[in-house]
Amino acid sequence: MDILGRIRHLRKTLRINQKEFAMKIGLTQTSLSMIETDKSVLTERNIKLICKTFTVNEEWLRYGKGEMFDSLTVFERKLLKVFGQLTFDTQKLMVDFAENLLRIQEKQMVKK
Repeated sequence: MDILGRIRHLRKTLRINQKEFAMKIGLTQTSLSMIETDKSVLTERNIKLICKTFTVNEEWLRYGKGEMFDSLTVFERKLLKVFGQLTFDTQKLMVDFAENLLRIQEKQMVKK
C-alpha cells in the first residue's frame, strides 16, 4: 500500500468521510479527493497536518513502517513540544526537577 492508500485506510479506520477529514486539515473535499486519486500532489505540509491532527505515526504514513497511530498521549506530545522550546539549560533544570519529583513520589508510595 502506498501513502495515498494509507491515507484512505486511515480515513476509513477513523470512520470519517473525505469532507470531514479534509476539513480537519484545512482542505476541501475536492482537494483531498484529488490527492487520494493521485491527481494532485500531497505536500509536506499536508503530511505534517495529517500526522498532527490525527496523531498518526509519520513513519507509518510515509513508508508503512510501525504502528498507524503514535503511542504518545496528547499530554506527552504537549510536554515534548514545550520541552523542545526551552533552552538547553532550562531543559536540564526541568529534567533535574522531574527526577526529584519522581524520588519524592517513590518515597510516598513506599510509606503507603
